[in-house]
Amino acid sequence: MSRILTNDPAILTTARLLLRSWTGTEAAAVLDDDRQADWAEDFPSEGDRVIASLFAEHPAWLQPHGQRLIIERATGLVVGAIGLFWPPHGGQLEIGYGVVASRRGQGYAAEATRALTEFALAVPDVDTVFADVELANPASARVLEKAGFHRVGESRGPKGEHLARYHTVAGQL
Repeated sequence: MSRILTNDPAILTTARLLLRSWTGTEAAAVLDDDRQADWAEDFPSEGDRVIASLFAEHPAWLQPHGQRLIIERATGLVVGAIGLFWPPHGGQLEIGYGVVASRRGQGYAAEATRALTEFALAVPDVDTVFADVELANPASARVLEKAGFHRVGESRGPKGEHLARYHTVAGQL
């Protein structure tokens, strides 16, 4: 098991990371380009801005089963974001993640993905966690494989991009 249980479901702790729910204030700071002292120099990414812009439409994403910031425990800096696209549909729940360029290659994305996936699979209505990744992004596919996901198919995305679907099910991690 990669996470340490705490009394606060909004915070998951791994060996090197904290996964903490976003606050409305943090989302506003991202949208307003209001740099915070506890952000890595290259946070937020464009993907983080997109997620922050969707919180008004999806307020449940600010809850423990939604989107989280990835915080490097050694420095206290926000180094990325990860999240579940709540609610589940037919027992399936999508996960997405991103780590800033300055912290890539250290296994943070896989560590965070595994922890959040374990958390999600403990929810009674969730039996599968999945992610679709572009085949042009092999690093993202490796993240999922390292986190215990298995490739289960391919498809075309809405813009014609070639996607691979990865998933894991309860009891598989």
